[in-house]
Amino acid sequence: MNRLKDKVILISGGTAGIGLACAQAYAKAGAQVVFIGLDQASVAATGELLGAPHLGICADFSQEEDVKAAIDQTVATFGRLDAIHNNAGLASPSKPLHDTTEQEWTRLFDVNVKSILLTTRYGFPHLKASRGCILNTSSLVAEIGQENHAAYAATKGAVNALTKSMAIDYAALGIRVNSVMPAAVMTPMLQQWALEQPEPEQVFGFLKDIHLLGYCPEGDVIADTCLFLLSDSARFITGVNLPVSGGAELGYRRNS
Repeated sequence: MNRLKDKVILISGGTAGIGLACAQAYAKAGAQVVFIGLDQASVAATGELLGAPHLGICADFSQEEDVKAAIDQTVATFGRLDAIHNNAGLASPSKPLHDTTEQEWTRLFDVNVKSILLTTRYGFPHLKASRGCILNTSSLVAEIGQENHAAYAATKGAVNALTKSMAIDYAALGIRVNSVMPAAVMTPMLQQWALEQPEPEQVFGFLKDIHLLGYCPEGDVIADTCLFLLSDSARFITGVNLPVSGGAELGYRRNS
């Protein structure tokens, strides 16, 4: 079903993990996808995977000039912009707040939060014209916190607050703003991290058991939800920070 037929969707962090799964889902649903990656190799690989008519751009969305250029190129290529998915994110470093350096703090907020400011600044006139929507990739840690990731959790708390405030500001213009909050997602990066731990099997068991539904999902689970939120099926949903977490926020564990 072409639920996003002819929609032009820009996704940052669209060449790996959740972002790549979303880019594939959007393309399959009929959208013209503009996927942003940090390195030319991943952009080229994603371009080969998706094929025409999609557009890959190598850019750092924490940098204003990169964001402006990417949005200008998107509109010049496709003539419009219907949705921005702010998916690019940074989770490092893994340490408590008192050990976090100013440089680490600034980089986290630049990538995870300032990038939303920049995409909104330069994307707003085009989204206003199309009565489009904005989707932010947040995290369950915004609601429940995470050990040794205080700065990261703070950025995702900021994303959730931004999502609600932006939804209020832009509702009268027909622009919807939502976020998704995954718990753990079995991306190649998470799988590699787990394999590098002293007891990988224990880590994989933990990643399964924190989800009430009993397994750690792959990116397609998040992509299906994101596709729904960007489609007309979600036309009356805005200002929502939606857990896509298999019930992990409920705090239960499976008994089997």
